[in-house]
Amino acid sequence: MHAAFSEPSVPILFIEGGVATITLNRPAQRNRLENADLKALLAHLHTVNRDLEVRVLVLTANTAGQPRPVFCAGYDIGGFDEPGHGATFFEEIPDAVAAMRPVTICALNGSVYGGATDVVLACDLRIGLQGTEWRMPATALGLHYYPSGLRRYVSRFGLSGAKRAFLTARPFTAEHLDAMGLFEDLVTPETWSLTLQSLLDDVLALAPLAVEETKKSLREIEAGQADEAQLRAREQASSQSEDFAEGRAAFAQRRKPVFVGR
Repeated sequence: MHAAFSEPSVPILFIEGGVATITLNRPAQRNRLENADLKALLAHLHTVNRDLEVRVLVLTANTAGQPRPVFCAGYDIGGFDEPGHGATFFEEIPDAVAAMRPVTICALNGSVYGGATDVVLACDLRIGLQGTEWRMPATALGLHYYPSGLRRYVSRFGLSGAKRAFLTARPFTAEHLDAMGLFEDLVTPETWSLTLQSLLDDVLALAPLAVEETKKSLREIEAGQADEAQLRAREQASSQSEDFAEGRAAFAQRRKPVFVGR
C-alpha cells in the first residue's frame, strides 16, 4: 500500500494516465465522513474537473485492517452541530459528483451507510464487492432526507426500492442491489482489481469528446432539462469530428481507433 495511506487522513487524490482516484482514508473509523473530509472531497472534485487530461474518476476507500470491509459508514452526525454544515452542506458532495465532467466510477469495496449511499448513487457506474451491505437510516434517526438525494434514490432504485430504503430502514444485500441493476459487476476480492481495470480500459477506449458530450445529454434528459436543439447540435458536431472519422476508418480496417478528442 502507498505510504500516503499509512495514517488516517482526509480523502487522498491520485491522478495518473487519465484516471483520477479519490480514496477515503479513515479505515479505523470505517471511513466515516467528517466535515474536513467533505471539504477535501469538494476540493478534489474541483481539481479533477479542471484537469482536462482526466477522463475517468474512481471513488473508492481504504479498508485495510477492517474485520469486515466498510467503504463508508456515512456522515459523522456530530457535524450537524457545526455552523454552516449538516445536511445542506453534505448535499453538495453527491451533487458535485453527479455534475462531474469525467465518467465517474464508484469502486464500492465494502459496505456503505447513510449519506455515503447517495455519493455512490451519484456516480455514473459502480462495481460492487460480494458481501456488501447497504443501509439508509435517515428516518430511523428522525431525518427527512434532502431533495436531490431522494430524487437520485427514485431514479436508481425505482419508487418501490426507494420506499423500502427510507420507509423501513432495512439493509439491502449486495444481491438485492445487483438485482436492481445498480452494479456493472459484483465480484469477489480475488477478481476485484482485474474487474475494475477492465471497466477502466473499456471507458478509456471510447472517443473522449463523444463520451463527455453524451454524458451531458444523459444528465439533462434525466433531470428533465434536455433541449432538443442542443442535443441535435451535439449529435451534428460529433458526426463532423475527427474522432468519428477515425472511428469509421478503424472499423473498416478492423483495428483499434486512435482518438484525439476532436
